[in-house]
Amino acid sequence: MKRNGQMEAQGMRRAAIMIEGEVQGVGFRWTARHEAQSLGVGGFARNEADGSVYAEAEGAPEAVQAFIAWCGRGPFGASVSRVTTREIEPTGEREFGIRAY
Repeated sequence: MKRNGQMEAQGMRRAAIMIEGEVQGVGFRWTARHEAQSLGVGGFARNEADGSVYAEAEGAPEAVQAFIAWCGRGPFGASVSRVTTREIEPTGEREFGIRAY
C-alpha cells in the first residue's frame, strides 16, 4: 500500500509516543534506546521542553507494543504519569537513536 509517496513496510508498525511525568534527568532516553535495541525496534527518543519525553518506535507490532509497555514503567528513578500513543506511517527506520530537542 502506498501512502505519502512511500511504500508502507508490510507488517511493520510505527507509533508516536508521549511519555509524561518525572522522565527527564533519570536516563530515560538512554535506557529506552537499550530497550528498543533489545526488542529490535527502530526510531528515536528526545526530551521535550515541557519535561516530557517524545519517542517514535517502529518494528514488528508485538515489539512496538512491548516498547510502549516499557515506556509506561521507564527506567529506575522515573515516575511515569501518562503515556499517549498514536499510529504514524512506518519509515523503515531500523536503528534507535537519541535526539536533541
